[in-house]
Amino acid sequence: MENSSSGVSYKKPDASYFDKRVLSRYAGVWSLWALGVGAVISGHFSGWNFGFATGGWGGMLVAGIIIAIMYLGLTFSIAEMSPALPHTGAAYSFARTAMGPWGGFITGLCENVEYVLTPAVIVTFITAYVNSILGLDPAYSPLLWIVFYIIFLALNVFGLELSFKVTLVITVVSLAVLVFFWVSAIPNMDFSRWALNIGVGPDGAAVELPEGNGSWFPFGISGVLATLPFAVWLFLAIEQLPLAAEESVDPKRDMPKGIILGMITLMLSAFMIVLLNPSLPGVGAFHLSSALEPLLDGFKAVYGDSGVVVLGLVALTGLIASFHTILYAQGRQIYSLSRAGYFPTALSITHPVYKTPYVAMITGALVGLAVMLVIWFSLGAEAGGGVIGSVLLNMAVFGAMFSYIMQAISFIILRKKLPDIERPFRSPLGIPGAVLTVIIAVVTLLYQIQDPNFTKGVLWVVLWFAIAIAYFAFVGRHRLILSPEEEFAMEHKRAASLD
Repeated sequence: MENSSSGVSYKKPDASYFDKRVLSRYAGVWSLWALGVGAVISGHFSGWNFGFATGGWGGMLVAGIIIAIMYLGLTFSIAEMSPALPHTGAAYSFARTAMGPWGGFITGLCENVEYVLTPAVIVTFITAYVNSILGLDPAYSPLLWIVFYIIFLALNVFGLELSFKVTLVITVVSLAVLVFFWVSAIPNMDFSRWALNIGVGPDGAAVELPEGNGSWFPFGISGVLATLPFAVWLFLAIEQLPLAAEESVDPKRDMPKGIILGMITLMLSAFMIVLLNPSLPGVGAFHLSSALEPLLDGFKAVYGDSGVVVLGLVALTGLIASFHTILYAQGRQIYSLSRAGYFPTALSITHPVYKTPYVAMITGALVGLAVMLVIWFSLGAEAGGGVIGSVLLNMAVFGAMFSYIMQAISFIILRKKLPDIERPFRSPLGIPGAVLTVIIAVVTLLYQIQDPNFTKGVLWVVLWFAIAIAYFAFVGRHRLILSPEEEFAMEHKRAASLD
């Protein structure tokens, strides 16, 4: 079946095609909340703190507020679109309905970069924690990466119910660890002495102020803007929730509640960690600006080194929660694009017993591992997990920012093109909130380009985009399948044209 206006062609598969691609429904509000918070929570354990080097404490705080505004605009938009278009495709599905097959594919591709590479970033942080706890030689880090991928792929493959139960438990434990840290840190904090211990050296780089009491904004407004890409790590991946739409018991009711509750939880946690972690004696913002284990350093400052193994294992929980939940999202994201024919359709086959997209999850994990190993061997093992994590983080944020821009634009177009579709939830921020999301995402991208680690990573992203777009142009667009996302988009396009 040709669709000449979009330059694509479809085939309508028989029932057996979808019989091999069945998902099962399990998730309620709290499962969805845990999926959203769990995906992000590692960003409160590691990664965000690199922003102190570019903005100081005040720069990090204001950058976090700006990014929180961007994510509020995004999540309210998603909370409206997801129950209106309750398909596993999520970002690709929204953009497909709003902007046609090419818009859907490009948006899905941006999100694919994010969800394949974010677990890779997190596993470098997990490995850094484990190396620190057990005193292992970092040269063996790739072996630990593989072990963690195998363990959490297995948990995701062998049953949806198991996966969501693990997600809920480990997310609650992670938040409990953070609350325990806040309660421990408050009596020991010395904000002015330690959080404000960053000054500007002659070369414009951050230097440590031995007595603290420095400026809130040592790098000025430009420092705040340069810190935006790091502040993203405090909320990155909350937008994955709609990928669970076809595994949610009642997505029209539960999806908006889950994503809004998740965002409120994360904003509270982000403020507390940015305030307390650098305010502890012996830690400080300057040390945290290059630390791979900021929360572990915070625990050590309060409790000393005597219980370092126990404290380290406690501090690992958030990283493990995010690694587990983003592997889930990665599988559903690849599954949805494959089921519709944008990626090879073999990737969307689900497990005959457990009804999980195991082929998609394993493939995504292998790609993520391959990228990590290429960077590891090209930069040299001596570069360390910090450099590799930073390169991967930039790649993941790059993909995420583009997907946010495309999703916000999709929201605006759907409001205008399809004003009458059923919307169980309407964004209180409306089109202005989506416009603000686009503006902040664009500014974040512009400042991300100035990070020297950006160019190392972005070349790989561009290469992946080039290969995937070439595949779709020459092969994929002629083999699209009438999946639920595609049928919904085409039906409403016809309805809009009749109006």
